[in-house]
Amino acid sequence: MPSPSASLYVGELDPTVTEAMLFEIFNMIGPVASIRVCRDAVTRRSLGYAYVNYLNAADGERALEQLNYSLIKGRACRIMWSQRDPALRKTGQGNIFIKNLDEQIDNKASALHDTFAAFGNVLSCKVATDEHGRSKGYGFVHYETAEAADTAIKAVNGMLLNDKKVYVGHHISRKERQSKIEEMKSQFTNIYVKNVDPEVTEEEFRELFTQFGNVTSAVIQVDDEGRSRGFGFVNFESHEEAQKACEVLHDNDYKGRKLFVTRAQKKAEREEELRKSYEQAKMEKMSKYQGVNLYIKNLDDEVDDERLRAEFEPFGSITSAKVMRDEKGTSKGFGFVCFSSPDEATKAVAEMNNKMIGSKPLYVSLAQRREVRRQQLESQIAQRNQIRMQQAAASGLAGGYINGPMYYPPGPGAFPPQGGRGMMGYGQPGMLPPRPRYPPNAQVPGMPLAGPYGQAPPQAYGGMPAYPRGTPRAPPAGRAPPPTDPSIPPVNGSAPRPAGPPGAPAARPPAGVPTVAARAQAYKLNPQTRNPGATSIPGSAAVPGADAPALSPAALANSSPMEQKQMLGEIIYMKIAPAQPELAGKITGMLLEMDNAELLHLLETPDAMNNKVNEALAVLHEFSQKELAEAK
Repeated sequence: MPSPSASLYVGELDPTVTEAMLFEIFNMIGPVASIRVCRDAVTRRSLGYAYVNYLNAADGERALEQLNYSLIKGRACRIMWSQRDPALRKTGQGNIFIKNLDEQIDNKASALHDTFAAFGNVLSCKVATDEHGRSKGYGFVHYETAEAADTAIKAVNGMLLNDKKVYVGHHISRKERQSKIEEMKSQFTNIYVKNVDPEVTEEEFRELFTQFGNVTSAVIQVDDEGRSRGFGFVNFESHEEAQKACEVLHDNDYKGRKLFVTRAQKKAEREEELRKSYEQAKMEKMSKYQGVNLYIKNLDDEVDDERLRAEFEPFGSITSAKVMRDEKGTSKGFGFVCFSSPDEATKAVAEMNNKMIGSKPLYVSLAQRREVRRQQLESQIAQRNQIRMQQAAASGLAGGYINGPMYYPPGPGAFPPQGGRGMMGYGQPGMLPPRPRYPPNAQVPGMPLAGPYGQAPPQAYGGMPAYPRGTPRAPPAGRAPPPTDPSIPPVNGSAPRPAGPPGAPAARPPAGVPTVAARAQAYKLNPQTRNPGATSIPGSAAVPGADAPALSPAALANSSPMEQKQMLGEIIYMKIAPAQPELAGKITGMLLEMDNAELLHLLETPDAMNNKVNEALAVLHEFSQKELAEAK
């Protein structure tokens, strides 16, 4: 392990900087033990800083001296020794603040870093910049000791840097600054007056306010041509006089205009208050419509506002119903319905979700803000990544995506690469091969045998089992074919198929029969989904009781959301496949858009299952007819 003193903090990084880029830069100084770019736990976006660990402290010192403030992807990085104790970081001891800096002064200009380095050991030096990299005119210097900071303040405060007189003082935390600002607000003497008649002169303006006390200054703002802009400022000697002027003159008529008189504010303070008031109004509006506003998607193009209102009116009093349209007036396929009470909205969601309106089943749910939806999606992605990591850990894959992203240099060293990979990070969707959920000898009745690990099992839609025709595909080179167990029951009552020799091609399906890949285009409850393969669809078919494994609610509750859908889909598929072998995949995909509780109800109630299957068949039949008509 490297010693703690060999760990460097690297800040002000561009969000696209990776561990590999940093390794190329810092490895030039000496052997690097590890590099870690800190990222958000959910979004995995870079937080703009990293830690570089050297094998010895001497290399860290050279990196601090040679690479500090060097450009990485166009941005000057800031390097300092890593301080593990948060208490020392938060005290602010030795930290000073410099303002009124010239715009040309950057982090390592001799006028700043080198000037302050003369008074002690500088741990960090930073000039605040905007999003375009331009200086904001102030910065910070952090010394190792408070004595060095005091010496720098005494020596530099009031001196000229690039012909500008700078202010240097102890850094004050945001919390302390905020308390001082509140104190200044309560003792204001400067007031702002607007809606002033343009004909009013400065003498008249001053005379208006002298009745309340001694006015030290009164000015009306004018444009380039000297004409009044209709507002001005008045400063009194005492707070009481300014307060009295505001109370008496605010909303009073003066020369035919109602004056607006209040405490003078800085631009940043006004913008902050406006932002807070906007956010408060937004939250009040959200709370007002919380639980009563519904989001409806998958609407037919013919559905308008009146039709949407008519469909939802039986469930309660509707305050508004609107179908969203583009600039050409074409429906976007979704809309909103707002009820007067949450109970009515809840009833409408329960009754209208997945109901057929026109040729499409509706999706109905409570409306959510965009930020909430994005947060939920990011949380779901993080959960899926965690499931993949757990699967990788359970399978014992070398270099599995388990820990946080840590970069280890290739080649020999104290930290050898793991599993032949240079980077350990979070697995991305689709990176890990599917892994069978059942034990090798625990074959589910009616389920086909899975291929060897690493070979994708035959699937018809989204992880649901298919029923491939012909001989199984040969295993990859270097792998033995799966063992044939005579105790395993045949699939769908057919005789077991022997595994072909290595390299034998898979048998082709009979002419006119869709392949597994063709059935993979499962029709989902989505208006954009196209299924051109469905050309002949029967209007109705009952679903006989198939030999499917029992699924208890307890077993479902103990599984992840992704596994729950897969478990339900497998059983539903096996119930539908005997009656609809060619359309089972599409129908299963349509049904899986329902809630899990409704799917369990379908499995327990054959009549309800028949009704849902018939609805799906009708949709598919209508869709195929429409496709045929368009083709003609």
